[in-house]
Amino acid sequence: MVRRVDYNIDIFKLPNGAHQYEFDFDDAFFGLFEEPLVEKGSGKVNLNLTRTSSFIELSFDIVGKIELICDRSLDPFWFPLKLSDNLMLKFSDRWEEISDEVILMPRDEQTINVAQYIYEFIGVAVPMRKLHPRYKDEEGEGEDLYYSSSDEEKKDDSIDPRWGKLKDLK
Repeated sequence: MVRRVDYNIDIFKLPNGAHQYEFDFDDAFFGLFEEPLVEKGSGKVNLNLTRTSSFIELSFDIVGKIELICDRSLDPFWFPLKLSDNLMLKFSDRWEEISDEVILMPRDEQTINVAQYIYEFIGVAVPMRKLHPRYKDEEGEGEDLYYSSSDEEKKDDSIDPRWGKLKDLK
């Protein structure tokens, strides 16, 4: 049984310098989170932690696979994961998220739990459009789903000349 405490790192007595950790994730890991974006998957997380007197830098290397549901056919498929992300925890007097990569953390914090960070990095890796690999090579895939400025230029050629005069007023 996987618990959140399995992803704790004791940083209180951790000496300055580089440290390495390895974590596994599986279906039980995704069950730790309410309303999970992903429910099935497996893989490994290699975490390089560098501690100094003023901050902790976390470098995550995540390799594995997650099960997604195809938006077109509703068939499940395995999506490969291979990603690297960094996070910096700066010592402060309070918890505060400065940006996606920088978080203020109280100096007297004794442990950090990396489960939420791993989950968020995996969640960000999920593509907006989930297509089964069998649709990968289809011709014309997604041409009409995205707007681009070139679409507007194509439409300008077929404008009624009466409306074209209004463009000159710009």
